[in-house]
Amino acid sequence: MILIGAKCQLEQTVTEELTAAAVGSGALPVLGTPFMAAMMENAAMTVLQSFLDEGLGSVGIHLDITHDAPTPIGMKVWAEAEILAVSENSRIVDFKVKAWDEKGPVGQGVHTRAVIQNEKFLAKCNEKLTK
Repeated sequence: MILIGAKCQLEQTVTEELTAAAVGSGALPVLGTPFMAAMMENAAMTVLQSFLDEGLGSVGIHLDITHDAPTPIGMKVWAEAEILAVSENSRIVDFKVKAWDEKGPVGQGVHTRAVIQNEKFLAKCNEKLTK
């Protein structure tokens, strides 16, 4: 049973490799939005995985976030995901996500993940290579 209210929080220090300039989403040496988004998704995946049986995983199917403040290289940033809702068949899980640095909030939003059977999902994906 997936527990509504369960949370996961992840921490990272912003390096040059995590900047908007490095990923090409901007030109400045600040935390890139794609990396903030990835941290949020990783926190959601991590908390959800703790409730899943072996062989099951999850994939992100929706992400709606704002990136509200810059974070410089060298500063710590945190991302948190909290389970908000679970579909009746436990296949779709909604999360509240947020991020902050040492000076305050930097981003927030919602994220949805679908629970999948890992092997079946990969097999279907790899079929694209043969068709």
